Amino acid sequence: MKPGCLTVALFVLIPPACRAQSHDSMPGMAGMSGADSTDRHAAVAADQAMSGPMIADLHMVMTPHRAPAAGDSARAAALVAEMRRDLTRYQNVDSAIANGYRQLFPGVPQPVYHFTNLFNALGERLRFDPARPTSLLYARDPSGRYSLVGAMYDDAPDTPLDELDRRVPLSIAHWHRHVNWCLPPRGAPERWREMKDGRPVFGPKSPIATADACAAVGGRFVPHLFGWMVHVNAFAGDDPSAIWQTADGHP
Repeated sequence: MKPGCLTVALFVLIPPACRAQSHDSMPGMAGMSGADSTDRHAAVAADQAMSGPMIADLHMVMTPHRAPAAGDSARAAALVAEMRRDLTRYQNVDSAIANGYRQLFPGVPQPVYHFTNLFNALGERLRFDPARPTSLLYARDPSGRYSLVGAMYDDAPDTPLDELDRRVPLSIAHWHRHVNWCLPPRGAPERWREMKDGRPVFGPKSPIATADACAAVGGRFVPHLFGWMVHVNAFAGDDPSAIWQTADGHP
């Protein structure tokens, strides 16, 4: 690692100079938890869009399904087994907090709660370690108790598909990216409520997906909100559709 890379602000993922390839330094979800309220709203919306099976649309790109290669199933099974072995200590959310994981958007009801380790988020751009995910994923029951569901791993938005495949097989799971978002101007979170023709003007449910159309409504166009992400729900049972967040077990 080049000198100074670890001194980058913790709310920004590793900049281009820290990797051999040119990578975007757009703030990750962890960054948006402390950002302008307009961007914080965007991160909450992205988090909600990731709850449950995900499909490609104007604002979400999925990695293409690859034909199974020799060893893919074994690699996927080994990843789940490793996660179940090494992340079990985080079944108690207090253990996660004690080890540097912080809840994103506390007080905001969410289907799945991300507890993110900022140092792990930095490291994810340089290595893949199932025991050190960017985020731990928790469900919360009516009593307020958190239960560990799985983990989220990420990489930069221009990471080659072959590299993503080396981390988590593309024949088993879909990585995803949030793309082509039109956001309200900074400092104007009230504009998130704007509707036109029965649809939101801004965010992941907006029909706006180009810079020109976004400029026409006075918004800020963001080509990609974060990098590539993949959820692996290793503690959600043995059903592949639950583990890999697919509709029927087949990406």
